[in-house]
Amino acid sequence: MALPVTALYAALLGLLYAVLTLLVVRGRFGSKVMLGTGQDKRLYRAVRAHANFAEFVPLILILMGLGEGMRLSSFLLHLLGAALVVARVLHAIGISREPDLSAARGGGAVLTVTVLIVASIAVLLRALTAVAVLG
Repeated sequence: MALPVTALYAALLGLLYAVLTLLVVRGRFGSKVMLGTGQDKRLYRAVRAHANFAEFVPLILILMGLGEGMRLSSFLLHLLGAALVVARVLHAIGISREPDLSAARGGGAVLTVTVLIVASIAVLLRALTAVAVLG
């Protein structure tokens, strides 16, 4: 089954993850810290931006894929995907700065959790409907 909407946002987010990965690699070579972050605050921020992305994005993409497979509205899926891309860019920009850009970091975090909640509820409702119908 093709999931073109989820695929679009997975690809865009994959590119963003690659950028975050390269920022960690650059930080590691710049600080000569190959494991952990040492005392380097910039490396620590790059690692946290990268890790925070990895903590949230896979589950949300799974929810989107499940929702698309269960024929959730394409409009809702695009809204969730676009909001997630914006959220992750904002969060990455906000957390990567010293001092951090609290509005961007906080806005990205809130938007990410909002996408997670909306996607979870939409998939849950669709799944409950399907279970009741198939019953």
